[in-house]
Amino acid sequence: MKNFFEKPTEKLFNLKELDKETLLFRVMPRLMMEITRKYFRMQVEGTENLPRRGRAIIIPNHSGYSGFDAVLLAHEIHKATKRIARVLAHHLWFVSPATAIPARKMGFEEATTANGLSLLKKNQMIILFPEGEYGNFKPTAKAYRLQEFKRGFVRMALATQTPIIPTIIIGAEETHINLRQLKFAKYLIGSVLPLPLNIIPLPAKWKIRFLEPIYLPYKPSAVNDPELVHEIAQDIQERMQKAISTELNKRGTIFF
Repeated sequence: MKNFFEKPTEKLFNLKELDKETLLFRVMPRLMMEITRKYFRMQVEGTENLPRRGRAIIIPNHSGYSGFDAVLLAHEIHKATKRIARVLAHHLWFVSPATAIPARKMGFEEATTANGLSLLKKNQMIILFPEGEYGNFKPTAKAYRLQEFKRGFVRMALATQTPIIPTIIIGAEETHINLRQLKFAKYLIGSVLPLPLNIIPLPAKWKIRFLEPIYLPYKPSAVNDPELVHEIAQDIQERMQKAISTELNKRGTIFF
């Protein structure tokens, strides 16, 4: 399956000859990504920590409710490594063909343990948000406060002996303002949705920083030790929260 992060082979002056699918899912998204990164005055650090080959689990903080962080992060990874990082996305992307088809064209996969393990066994990079929807759908009043990490990424890393690359995204919280978090336990069990203030993204400055890879010094059998798995997830969350605080303290103006 083709993916819009792949290096283009089409020339712009041949646009009339392109089929609708190629134009919609490959050419236009790449163009929009470059426009968007300039709009956000994107800064990127730590790309030397991204592997040029082999599997890796990239775990960013999740924020800004819109999902811009996932798409822009995957774009920056491709720019730095020429590799496609598969995004493990919320199941709501896949409940209808209208959203599932474009999601898969953009390199999204449903966030399940089976999908994650399958991709890692093929030596691919995956992007997994350990906060889940509680991260990007949290109210802006809780901006940059990491929500409790789910521990599936630790189990995947242990089972496949894969390095974990913690990643910090600054700016998405101010780009899309979320007034509150809506929970639909009565009608949609386990579903959480945002109550946004703005739809048009605000021009906050963005920064993405890839931290040093974490190589877990345990055998695959450690996946069966829930206390160890919890401890590892908690330790990584604390490291990332500290790194976020450091970036926020260094940051100047948000919009200018």
